[in-house]
Amino acid sequence: MDRTGVWRTIHGERAALADLLEALEPADWDRPSLCEGWRVREVAAHVISSAEAGVVPLVGAMIRARGRFHRLTDLEARRLGARPPAEIVADYRRLDGSRRHPPGTSVLDPLLDVLVHTQDIAVPLGRRHVMPVDAARTAAGRVERLPGFFFPSRRLVAGVRLQATDTAWTAGSGPVVEGPMQALLLLMTGRHAVALPAVTGDGVEHLTQRLATAKR
Repeated sequence: MDRTGVWRTIHGERAALADLLEALEPADWDRPSLCEGWRVREVAAHVISSAEAGVVPLVGAMIRARGRFHRLTDLEARRLGARPPAEIVADYRRLDGSRRHPPGTSVLDPLLDVLVHTQDIAVPLGRRHVMPVDAARTAAGRVERLPGFFFPSRRLVAGVRLQATDTAWTAGSGPVVEGPMQALLLLMTGRHAVALPAVTGDGVEHLTQRLATAKR
């Protein structure tokens, strides 16, 4: 995808997520998401926060997090997610069309965020939202290139060959795990409980055993 296509997809996916959020019951906002430790409200606030991230606020947040990236992300999601749901949805409407993203990040990072985190919200609530295939493939390429620090769960898919069944994309080597691009992206980003039922191949047993070992 070119840069224009990436932004077009980000804006479309954020708008779809805003529509989903706007239709939720109050109790839904406090339901657990697929993102461990975060409720729907924290995930929703996190996704749109990148659209107004600036250098000064980022430095302040980094100081509060004592320089730890994952702690920074968690603290900010909890702070922004504590607001009333109407304010969080209003952020999506107010920032519609924004091309801003946090300093030091790629345009592909908000794409990855909105694709994966929409599933983090939709799946536990019994809602269905299908990722655009080209966007999921582009986001998977971004996950491949990021340092393992960002996605420690990626180590769990090492030693298998991921192969999409709905587009031309493969990654890794070893026993094959094949399925829709959406499922493979979720697998790469640690959403194993959702992704594994959607994939097939000789490598699935390998992954299942590795996940079982990791949980011990």
